[in-house]
Amino acid sequence: MDYQIFTLPNGIRLLHKATTSSISHACIIVNAGSRDEPQGKDGLAHFIEHLLFKKTERRNTSQILNYLESVGGDLNAYTTKEYTCIHASVLNPYIERALNLFEDLVFHSTFPEDEMEKEKGVILDEISSYQDQPEEAIQDDFEDLIFEGHELGRNILGTPETVTELTKSDIFGFLKSNYNTEEIIVGVLGNYDYKKLCNLFTKIFADIPHNKGAMDRRAVQSYQAKTKKQSQAIAQTHCVIGNHAYSIHHHHKTGLSLLNNLLGGNGMSSKLNLEIREKYGIAYTIESNYTAFSDTGLFSVYFGTDAEKAKKALSLVHKELKKLRENKLSETALHRAKQKFTGQIALGEENRLSVLIAMTKSYIDHGKADSLDEIFRKINAVSTEQILEIANEVFDTSRLSSLLFEPAD
Repeated sequence: MDYQIFTLPNGIRLLHKATTSSISHACIIVNAGSRDEPQGKDGLAHFIEHLLFKKTERRNTSQILNYLESVGGDLNAYTTKEYTCIHASVLNPYIERALNLFEDLVFHSTFPEDEMEKEKGVILDEISSYQDQPEEAIQDDFEDLIFEGHELGRNILGTPETVTELTKSDIFGFLKSNYNTEEIIVGVLGNYDYKKLCNLFTKIFADIPHNKGAMDRRAVQSYQAKTKKQSQAIAQTHCVIGNHAYSIHHHHKTGLSLLNNLLGGNGMSSKLNLEIREKYGIAYTIESNYTAFSDTGLFSVYFGTDAEKAKKALSLVHKELKKLRENKLSETALHRAKQKFTGQIALGEENRLSVLIAMTKSYIDHGKADSLDEIFRKINAVSTEQILEIANEVFDTSRLSSLLFEPAD
């Protein structure tokens, strides 16, 4: 293994990946996100993430923000459907600062009422900003459509109505139920002696009380394809089509990741980009995406185009999906797809912070973090038969939902 794991009696774990760089990256990831919010508390996990930076038992907002920046470090955070992540990058001598700050933010935040009210205003502005960007808003609305009635369909930001009503009691209830110390991992990528790092980690985190909140994620039930159109005050038509897909644990996860990259992933040479943008000049932005959750997944294709071209663009998308359902990829085409995908992953290793976060999430999900060689082995093991099977399952026309934002007359 190219990483080491250390576990405290309270369940909090340390994942360390050694490097020779003078720069360190660190993260603390909690296995709790927007899908874990109680009914009617949409946006609570994200609201908490914002408030962690406002005041703790030891520091005010200014001290929090300056603690790493004063030594040239960087601090940020984000919330997803299933995780909350705080991350930092610092020069090696300042890793203790980063870990001390993580512990303070996650376990000693005080959530003052005045800061809560201010931050509600910030988040309401954030919601408005997303609503003004149809290419962003349609993705959230599509998730709501395809996971209708389920927590995965909730907007991570919440709604103006739910955010306005959030209380301190909601915050502490969520923390008690979901900030399970056995589901919290601190990741460190840096040039440190492992034993010394474990001692530092113990000094900072060992006194945190053990908390074993019972994770209670509701499984996604039956799904039926839906089609929805909305008229909006926009200049272009925006469209998303997609389907439920494989979870992080499914044996076809790697195959769908590879197929998604071939179809409409990173780069200008994807099938959708070459066919719809380069050949026909219809859409400036066209892409496909695959997100795997702990118990399900989401595959989607997005494009934006002029209203009069939307029908043609949608027809061409379905044409590409049909090709993949009906025609097995040649071994040569599959080899090229693997080369492109593995090359992109290898280049992505240059972003060390992203690598650390991915490893830490993987350890939460699977109890291990694959090496680059293991990732490549899984990709190279995907066969043309598997790609065809995946295409027929995920791109099944009868299971594809669609959402269109159309310009109002």
